[in-house]
Amino acid sequence: MQELLDKDSVIDQGLSGLGFPPGNDQITTFPEVDERPGRIELRRQIARLERELGATFADVFPRGGIDWSVPPTGGPRILGMRELEEVRDSLALRISDIKGLLDDRAELEGRNRELIERMVADPERYKWVRVSNVDIGEPGCRHWHARPRLGIIGMLMGWWRVKLSSGCPLAEGRRDAASRTKKR
Repeated sequence: MQELLDKDSVIDQGLSGLGFPPGNDQITTFPEVDERPGRIELRRQIARLERELGATFADVFPRGGIDWSVPPTGGPRILGMRELEEVRDSLALRISDIKGLLDDRAELEGRNRELIERMVADPERYKWVRVSNVDIGEPGCRHWHARPRLGIIGMLMGWWRVKLSSGCPLAEGRRDAASRTKKR
């Protein structure tokens, strides 16, 4: 029995010695492939893509709307080459989608900045148009509003202007309704 387990005796006897039909004396051997360099390279690429995704999120942070999390791959285990390639490809696809979204958003914000410039140059043409800081990609509550000077009289006379708000209202804190009415 030991000779059947011995590799050299199996090669010497051929497959017919193990009960296989004669004529199939060639042993098919598969070359051993070292996946370590490929796995290291894939992990390096995944780490680079994760850093790029995190940096993109940090660059556009106040705006939000970007999912920077990396989805799990099915629990703690060592991923195979195919699974590592799938993770890398999905990260690359997410980054390209996010960059496309950011390009579209930057184009819209640029058009809104141009709209503000046109509103300031000719407020009568842009009656009642309002553009906020969020529309141009900046934080804060400020907004530009084309409105008549002196209310209804200015509207009838055609006296239009662009009014720039001072920003966010002051925080009043939490008070009950009775103290708010007393103040007024």
